[in-house]
Amino acid sequence: MTLVFEHATLLDCTGRDPRSDMRVVVEDSRIARIGSPGASALPRDARVVDCGGRTLMPGLLDAHVHLAAVEMTPLQDAALPPAVLALRIAREIEATLQAGFTTVRDAGGLDWGFKEAVRLGLIRGPRLLISGPFISQTGGHGDWRARTSRTPVPVHPGLSTEALLADGADEVRRAAREVLRRGADQVKVMASGGAMSPSDELDHTQFTVEELTGAVDAARAVGTYVLAHAYGPAAIQNCLKAGVRSVEHGNFMDEETADRMGEAADAYLVPTIITYEMIAAHGTGDGVSEDNLRKIKRGLAGAHDALGLAFEKGLRIASGSDLLGSMQPHKGREIALQARVMGAMNAIIAATRTNAELMRLEREVGTVEEGKRADLIVVAGDPIKEPEVFADPNNVQLVIQNGAIVKDLEAGQRASIPAAAR
Repeated sequence: MTLVFEHATLLDCTGRDPRSDMRVVVEDSRIARIGSPGASALPRDARVVDCGGRTLMPGLLDAHVHLAAVEMTPLQDAALPPAVLALRIAREIEATLQAGFTTVRDAGGLDWGFKEAVRLGLIRGPRLLISGPFISQTGGHGDWRARTSRTPVPVHPGLSTEALLADGADEVRRAAREVLRRGADQVKVMASGGAMSPSDELDHTQFTVEELTGAVDAARAVGTYVLAHAYGPAAIQNCLKAGVRSVEHGNFMDEETADRMGEAADAYLVPTIITYEMIAAHGTGDGVSEDNLRKIKRGLAGAHDALGLAFEKGLRIASGSDLLGSMQPHKGREIALQARVMGAMNAIIAATRTNAELMRLEREVGTVEEGKRADLIVVAGDPIKEPEVFADPNNVQLVIQNGAIVKDLEAGQRASIPAAAR
């Protein structure tokens, strides 16, 4: 089918200002032509969508999701019946696409089987880049055992969030090879303490440079990269020395560390402000402990300043949500939070063009340009004036993935799931 979008306000996310009354023609899952209505005749079999001045833009990308974290902690996930857990994960995958996210990078926990289910058309979802199990040191952010525990954390293999504990460069290298064997697109390591883990503080440094290098070497050997959970300057600098490509959170980044990141040839920062906002406001009702809330609030206190510093230094800033449990529907709010620091256009570009570059998909998605894959959304309202529009999935009125309409609110229904869609 040929799709033609008429009378659109085109926000192409290349950095160019929005253009009003534009036509975009999609053929064979690709963006074929961009121009003005009436510039050429339409194909006879074209389906025409009159945008009526609404914003047409690339599908959103989220560089830090946890689609398998349907509860707030891995222990809560593992306590669910496997069938319930599987169906809830599938529902979250579908809801993410319906919110306008056509590509996401799962930053740990989602099994390769769900990516395969999307590819086969068994469930409808965004393009998935998965990291598989987390890699953590003993007592690190991925070690969720209580201090009194002497037994492994229970998991539903292939379903509930899992961590591989590794100590020493050889063990970390082996763990990285294991997650890659299981189908990971990139490798996730825990390079500092975390808010939701029981045995560490946010500013604890985890893994040595040699250990991190073991993971980086294993990833590079198969043409991929490492993303690292890291808060403090020492942890971030260890990541940069080891060649980590993607630094997640970075809430306590200082000026020296920002300068070093700016000097790195291929390093990105992925802020995740919304998760701290949401857990700080609602975590008590979701069973988050007082100690974990204390750490969350500490992380929130540094999040905006760190993003402001990164923006001032001209770092490559991507966009992630990192939401857990019932908070996952709020992924789009990250854009509005980043917009408070960087301005709306920069925040939107972080969630489109820059995220595509980070995921090495910039030739396919992230901007509206001729020849690129037709991953598009039509949004009610003006995202430049009101980036809060992304907070409500109902403002994303039309979602097109690979040239196929997968959400159309005006039609009052979702499109059918295409077989072997990926």
